[in-house]
Amino acid sequence: MQNSIKVYTLEEAKRALERYCVYQDRCHKEVRTKLKEMRMIPDAIDIVIGHLIEHNFLNEERFSKAFVRGKFNHKSWGKQRIVRELKQRQISSYNIKTALLEISEEDYYTTFNTLSRKRYEQLSLEKDKYKKRKKLANYLLYRGWEGDLVYEKVKELVP
Repeated sequence: MQNSIKVYTLEEAKRALERYCVYQDRCHKEVRTKLKEMRMIPDAIDIVIGHLIEHNFLNEERFSKAFVRGKFNHKSWGKQRIVRELKQRQISSYNIKTALLEISEEDYYTTFNTLSRKRYEQLSLEKDKYKKRKKLANYLLYRGWEGDLVYEKVKELVP
């Protein structure tokens, strides 16, 4: 049996990664991982990444802003969760700070209040107020909302 591992030329790798980046904004870490999966050597990885940056296929600021908008608008994540996820992707502090400006204060608090009330209503079957408080707080904290906001809201909703 012959091992059928695809071998990519530098040009094939550039084209493949261009398609990969066009489909969805990517961070440098994702692209580097993809190239390693393609069994590219470190020098080739650097050349391909340089090519992608030069031709604007790869842009971490654009990625960060899109990531923040998407996770906030679609998954209702708080800033702490978003920052943690961006740091895992090795995004710079500057890009994280810039990207967080995509969320207006008003939208942030509106989303938090809506999410809190929705989750509180889902917990209507829970009779023990301490368990209800814990479940609500854990839910909001897991989604990355700030502790002081969460505990204030929990006290307000579950007196």
